[in-house]
Amino acid sequence: MAKKNTAAAAGADKPIEEQVREQVGQQVRLRIDERDLRTSYANAFRTNGTADEVMLDLGLNMLAQPTGKETTPEIVFKVNDRVVLNYYSAKRLAIALSQLIRRHEDQFGELELDVSKRAKSKS
Repeated sequence: MAKKNTAAAAGADKPIEEQVREQVGQQVRLRIDERDLRTSYANAFRTNGTADEVMLDLGLNMLAQPTGKETTPEIVFKVNDRVVLNYYSAKRLAIALSQLIRRHEDQFGELELDVSKRAKSKS
């Protein structure tokens, strides 16, 4: 099982042109059209899936101030974008993101996900 994952991870290191050439059996040229490119920022995401597709909602976690009688602060997840992928593309994305994060951590150090461990003490 580990060999399959390693092989898939190795394939994700290859340029997309080479991956496509291996899949279709001939040389291809990749042209990227960014005319309709839209950039969004997300600090939160939500995933869901069906038998055929993965849905990835991207957006912002925002602190909503209590109103009226409510005193408990609330986090609101404002969804800005939804990306729908087939499972093959989702797996390639997961591998590519893993490799990107690994390279970043190799260069800059581990990314600590526990915010309480990242916070500097005020002493």
